[in-house]
Amino acid sequence: MSISKLDFLKFQADSSHILSQRNAELCAHGPILEQDIAITNITLDLLGQARNFYQYAATLSGDPVVTEDSLAYLRNEREYKNLLLVELPAADWSYTVLRQLFYSVYQYLVFEQLEKSTDLQIAAIATKSLKETTYHIKWSSEWVIRLGDGTEESHSRIKKALVDYWPYTGELFIPAPYETETLLGFDLSALKYGWLKQISAVFEEAKLSIPENIFMQTGGKTGVHTEHLGFLLAEMQHLQRSHPGAIW
Repeated sequence: MSISKLDFLKFQADSSHILSQRNAELCAHGPILEQDIAITNITLDLLGQARNFYQYAATLSGDPVVTEDSLAYLRNEREYKNLLLVELPAADWSYTVLRQLFYSVYQYLVFEQLEKSTDLQIAAIATKSLKETTYHIKWSSEWVIRLGDGTEESHSRIKKALVDYWPYTGELFIPAPYETETLLGFDLSALKYGWLKQISAVFEEAKLSIPENIFMQTGGKTGVHTEHLGFLLAEMQHLQRSHPGAIW
């Protein structure tokens, strides 16, 4: 089994898994009941996508000890390959919806390409995930526009979220060693134009501007994370590590 392919599967799973954990922190804290249900459903979609990738990675690993649970809950911080963007804490609702927009548009463009993969399992996961991600984009876009083109307070909050999160968007399209064109079947960096085009269209309606001359943070894809991931993993992995081998 190609280590690069296994790493790519872990990256996809880790990014969706960690974002699902961050979004789960907002469950029961949404602004209104309908939106609380919406973010919960999106969280479950992301968790489902992560499971699909973890299950496939466990199968390809060739190690009977490796399972989707061990990949999700029994690795150390440096072994996670998730994007830095998804591990950052969200100060409020504006951070949550903006990050979801960034990640969902990125996901859609990647899944659109992976749907053509010669690996039929990856192609199948991408096809299923595209349907979910289409809704995620619609939902997060509407909220970013609503906040950006809303009150002075809402505009101020989404603008602050933009300033704080934008430096972590560059990593989306900087290929890691396991994201070669040969492995993926497409040039990841070439997707950046389409991503910027979609984000810019939403920002125009939201009366937001893309920050310029911003230094981009990287490292998550290769296991170099912010201090936030360690705290998140400590909470997320507590049950599995406290009762090793337990089955519910």
